[in-house]
Amino acid sequence: MPTFRYPCPGCRTTNSLHDVDCEFEGTSWPTIEKAYTDLLAVLTAEREGMSEPMLREAADGSWGGLHKAALAALEREQRIVREDGTLRLLTAAQFKELVSEPTREPMRTVYTHGSVPGCHDNAVFAMIAWYEMVGLSWPETKENVVEWLRDSGAWDRGGFEESSPEELVEKKRHVYEQGYGWKEKGQSAKRVIDHHR
Repeated sequence: MPTFRYPCPGCRTTNSLHDVDCEFEGTSWPTIEKAYTDLLAVLTAEREGMSEPMLREAADGSWGGLHKAALAALEREQRIVREDGTLRLLTAAQFKELVSEPTREPMRTVYTHGSVPGCHDNAVFAMIAWYEMVGLSWPETKENVVEWLRDSGAWDRGGFEESSPEELVEKKRHVYEQGYGWKEKGQSAKRVIDHHR
């Protein structure tokens, strides 16, 4: 089941050691976590959703920049959706279904068109890192990346040393465990894929 680690909405740290230029530098991790839980507690109780002004009113404590940034982070991470002015918290099943297919660039191109020779390492790295970032477990990540390799035609295009997609993804498990970012590798893979098309 996808997990959420309550990252700082400024620099994405999950502890009290912020990046130097983070607007929330000096804010303790429990304070950041509380801002998220203030929002999530209200939205969990309101299955039909609510407007942002209603959420601001119902949230515990005074609404400030940290609450606003936490809400923006939850929307960016697609944990909360905004439809017709209503904010709604997705269930775990809804979120998992939503994130199984990346919708933002450069990952949309990598996912849609699949890897091509010349970018296999970057593309597979990016896919694993992206699924880790959205909170899928290692078995879920592995399943999604193997399925992507097959369904996108990347595996059939060849250029891999491994004997199976499963072996390839397992060799890249360190990417998942180290929590590497997806963006740079995704952009590199997208450039090669775009050139190949």
